[in-house]
Amino acid sequence: MHVTGVVLAAGQGRRMGLSVAKQFLDICGKPMIYYSLKAFESSKVDEIILVTGREQLDYCKKLVCDYMLSKVSKVIEGGIERFDSVYNALCSIKSSDYVLIHDGARPFITVEKINEIIAAVDEYKACIICTPVKDTIKIADESGYVANTPSRRILWAAQTPQAFDYNLIREAYERFYEEDRYAGEITDDAMICEIYSNSKVKILEGDYNNIKVTTPEDLLLAEKLAGLYYERNLI
Repeated sequence: MHVTGVVLAAGQGRRMGLSVAKQFLDICGKPMIYYSLKAFESSKVDEIILVTGREQLDYCKKLVCDYMLSKVSKVIEGGIERFDSVYNALCSIKSSDYVLIHDGARPFITVEKINEIIAAVDEYKACIICTPVKDTIKIADESGYVANTPSRRILWAAQTPQAFDYNLIREAYERFYEEDRYAGEITDDAMICEIYSNSKVKILEGDYNNIKVTTPEDLLLAEKLAGLYYERNLI
């Protein structure tokens, strides 16, 4: 069984309001993207493809060498949208059984959780990690009034990595690009699988610490979590 990890680091991070892309911001002395790469390096993943922006290609190649990340087989250029970056990575894979797709802005994914989803994808062919929603969620109508309040029992917040049989997700992406009906609505890879394949996506429980760093407030939390993880020798 060959497993490929795809780590995405091509986003601009405009909501951070900084000139530096968020995935390269410093967290406890190391760039944010390092933590995801290190977790994948230490997991049962066989190879890692790092996807980044054109301007960061040389920087990322140097980072891979500096931190001796031997499982990183390729550093490739991403696309305009997130799904374009994922597709670029899928097309660069010559042969693999399964692929795990992860956002580099989630630095606190653990080796244990990566290995758990690897074991699960061999059984389910498509699975994602999610956390139960804590807040009460309101669905609004077009006028801004509450239209519905769904039960929290059925609501989950999706995280990454998301794992798929390679041929399954590659074919789903091919269909997506052929039809291109939902391009403006696609926010994760599971949606591609849900719409463009006949496979159901299995939910595995994730970790609330597996945060996505999107705003300056998230960065403050990330620094506190990194300090805690260092104390526990988790990173």
